[in-house]
Amino acid sequence: MGNNTKVYLEIVKQLREMITIDGLKTGDKIPSERELSERLNFGRSSVREALRALELLGLIETRRGEGTFIRDFRGNHLVQLLSTFILQDEKAKRDVLETKNYIEMDCLRLALQKINDKNIEILKEWVNQEATINDDEFFIRIIEIADNHLFTRIWSILKDYYHSLDSTYVVYEREDYLVLIKALAEKNEAKTLSVYYNLRNLSVSNDKY
Repeated sequence: MGNNTKVYLEIVKQLREMITIDGLKTGDKIPSERELSERLNFGRSSVREALRALELLGLIETRRGEGTFIRDFRGNHLVQLLSTFILQDEKAKRDVLETKNYIEMDCLRLALQKINDKNIEILKEWVNQEATINDDEFFIRIIEIADNHLFTRIWSILKDYYHSLDSTYVVYEREDYLVLIKALAEKNEAKTLSVYYNLRNLSVSNDKY
């Protein structure tokens, strides 16, 4: 934990200094991961994780095909904020996972309104032909059906950041996904969410949602 924290803080510190030296301001583009890795002398994976954390905090934003831009890098307490909230903190990890779960549930609700027979068949075919089901890939497909770009972006950041904090990867049973697809095909919200709770081993009753 200590080494990871030091790496994050050092990358953020050097990035802030670079922004000041280069005279960059809100709305300006920052160098690519590769350029930052070379300039700051850190591995690309460390730079990528630091940028993900900064994006989660709303300090930078990535625009597909355009690059990464500064949103608000002026906060004097940025390093303290990162060290107390974002870096390997168990509460942060739980918060990220909980928020990711909520977004997945909302995307399932949206998907229920938009899903069609073709979507169902494609999902079934994919689940049945995969040797091992990749949970992220399954929910990417659900989010695509939900067709909400903001959810897509937030979920992607949360997913990547959670994986950077927790290297364990849960493998779910094929049948779990087939049951979820069946509930979606029936357009039954209560059943869909109930299956999701079972999939994620959540103990909270769906009456709360």
